Amino acid sequence: MKKLIAALVAAATAAALLAAPTLGAGSRTVSVKDNRFGPRTLTIHRGTTVRWVWRGRAPHNVTVTGGPSRFRSSTKTSGSYRHRFTKRGTYRILCTIHAPGMRMTVKVS
Repeated sequence: MKKLIAALVAAATAAALLAAPTLGAGSRTVSVKDNRFGPRTLTIHRGTTVRWVWRGRAPHNVTVTGGPSRFRSSTKTSGSYRHRFTKRGTYRILCTIHAPGMRMTVKVS
């Protein structure tokens, strides 16, 4: 009976790993400085969480203006904002206060 349970647990674990290729995708950090994102281009795998960290004094937001899905942070001067990318594609992101100059691209494969 113990061998059967161990085999079932192993099979379930293997199935979960195959069904969820984004496990272990990790995270990346983007600086939100005064009037620029750093880096301006980011290439990641599906399932990766991106964390934007405010490092300047001016108020900014993170707003998707093009891509497979849309999201937006609040406008703030400090702190951070996180988003997990679950859909492949190219996301065009900007700060609506400082557009069109303050923009970035996230490519998700």
